[in-house]
Amino acid sequence: MADITKALNLDELASKESPIHNLDGRIKLISAILIIVVAAFSNNLFIPITLEIFLLIVIPLARLSYVDSFKRIAMLLPFGGAIIIFQPFIHPGNVLWSYSWLTITDVGLNWSILLLVRMIVSLTSIVILSSTSPMQQIVASLRRLKMPKDLAMILSIMVRFLFVFIDELAAIRKSQKSRNFHIHSKLTPYKWRVKQVGYSIAMMFVKSYEQGERVYKSMISRGYSDKSDLYNEKKSLERNDYIYITTIIIIIIVAEIILIKYTNQIGYLGENLSIN
Repeated sequence: MADITKALNLDELASKESPIHNLDGRIKLISAILIIVVAAFSNNLFIPITLEIFLLIVIPLARLSYVDSFKRIAMLLPFGGAIIIFQPFIHPGNVLWSYSWLTITDVGLNWSILLLVRMIVSLTSIVILSSTSPMQQIVASLRRLKMPKDLAMILSIMVRFLFVFIDELAAIRKSQKSRNFHIHSKLTPYKWRVKQVGYSIAMMFVKSYEQGERVYKSMISRGYSDKSDLYNEKKSLERNDYIYITTIIIIIIVAEIILIKYTNQIGYLGENLSIN
């Protein structure tokens, strides 16, 4: 099992200094959403690939490591990759390969490639956002973008106490290791190890419930009610913020113009790969 305390490193990474880190959180959030939406609605490879090239340029500007960024993308890929794998086999079209009852069609293969490129662009955008924006900054940006008050409050509390949860879990695992417990050990019966993990999960639920009660009572004692408002820091956008979002918009517009005027020259990248 991976060390859960590594989750703390992400917030430390997001607190570094770089031209991208220093951008307003709202701009980074809107930019990520814009790139994801444009990539998700593109029916060809040219637009997503253009956006991915831009994101690959942003990574060194944000002083991020290509290796670490690609590792994080690779860790997230299986969540949607499992769906993409089956696409070449389930859509009708011209058969490119067949074996027994398995067949790969051109329509299914093109659709799976398009989905994969869309996913890579979206994950790259998310990785850059999470690597350059601390969690609290993302929550604050959502609040400034007029997120519903109740949802903003829940998200803010969740982010604030996520690291408390991580510390509690790390303390439990440290206590288990001090007693020579290891989940992958072959010296103890498998059922007994699973039972101990179940006890740990149950203990975390109890601790979470108790912590929630303490937090709620603390908030009530400070005058919190369902009519309370969250404080939103007023922060004006700077020139670099406008330059960043304008650059993205210009890249999208130029890519669309090139796609319309030079579809034939682009070839496969300009073809409509979506399923009609």
